[in-house]
Amino acid sequence: MDEPPELLTIGQLADRTGIPVRTLRFWSDEGALPPATRSAGGYRLYDVGGAARAELVRTLRELSLGLDEVVGVLDGRTTLAAVADTHVAAIDTQIRALKVSRAVLSTVSKRHSTAQEAALMNRLARISAGERLRIIDDFKHDVFGDLDLRPELRDRLRALRIDLPDEPTPDQVDAWIELAELVQDPGFRARMRTFLELSVPTPAGEPTPPGARVFWAREVVEQVRAVRERGVGPGTPGAAAFVAATFGDAEPLAAVLACVEAGIDARAETYRVLVSRVRGQRGADDARADLDWLASALRAAVAR
Repeated sequence: MDEPPELLTIGQLADRTGIPVRTLRFWSDEGALPPATRSAGGYRLYDVGGAARAELVRTLRELSLGLDEVVGVLDGRTTLAAVADTHVAAIDTQIRALKVSRAVLSTVSKRHSTAQEAALMNRLARISAGERLRIIDDFKHDVFGDLDLRPELRDRLRALRIDLPDEPTPDQVDAWIELAELVQDPGFRARMRTFLELSVPTPAGEPTPPGARVFWAREVVEQVRAVRERGVGPGTPGAAAFVAATFGDAEPLAAVLACVEAGIDARAETYRVLVSRVRGQRGADDARADLDWLASALRAAVAR
C-alpha cells in the first residue's frame, strides 16, 4: 500500500523554504500558492509540489514579476517568455531613465548647480528626440542659414546629425545638456556667426577668408601642438619662425589673428568637442590651449 503524501503546515513550509510565514500566507490568499488540502481544523496543508511551487513563486518575484503575472504563468494563462519579454522592455526603459538621472546628477554635482539650474538640465536631458532636433535645426538656421557657402560644405552641415542615440552613455547626456544650453544662447549664436563669416570657405571664384585654413584644417592646430610640446613659447623667435613658415606672405596676419580670436571668443572649439561627445565619437583632442598659443604668437608677429 502506498504511503500517504507528506503534508506540511504553513510553518513547516516556511522552515523548509526559508520564506516567511506571512509571505506564504499572502501568496496563498492571492492564489499563487493554493494549499493541497486543509486540516480538520481548517489549517492550510501543502504537499511536496506546494514546496516546489513556493520556490518558483519566489524566483519569479525576485525577477520583478507582479503576483498577478506569476499566477497567470503558473496557471498556464500566459507564458513565462511573454511576461519576460514585457519585463525586459520595461527594465530597459528604467535603465535608460536611470542613466539620464545619473548624468544629470553628475552634472549638478560637478557644476554645484542651483535647484533651478538642475530643473533646466533635467528638462533638457529628458525632452523628446523631436524637440532635440528642433533645437539643433533652429541653431543651424540662425547661424549657418544664409551664409554664402560652398555647396558641398552646406550639404555636409545640413546632413550633420547631432542627437543622442537610443541608449546614451552618461557622458553623452552630460554633453547634450551643455550643448543644448550653449546653442540656445543668443550671445553664442551671434559670436559663432561672426566667426564663421571670417573663417568659412566661400564658393569657388570668390576670395577665401584668411582664417579659413585655421579652424577648418586641423593640421594647423596639430602643427601648433607639436611646437608647444617642444616647449616653444608664443612670444619667442621659434614661434615667430613657425608663424612665418605657416602663413608666409600669402595671408595678412592681422586678418588671420582676427579669425582665431573670433573663434576663441565664440567658443567654437568647445562646440566642436561637445558635438563629438554627443555623437559618441573620438574626435580630435580639445585644441583650446593650442588656439590660445596661436593667437598669442600671431599677436606678437603682428606687433613687430
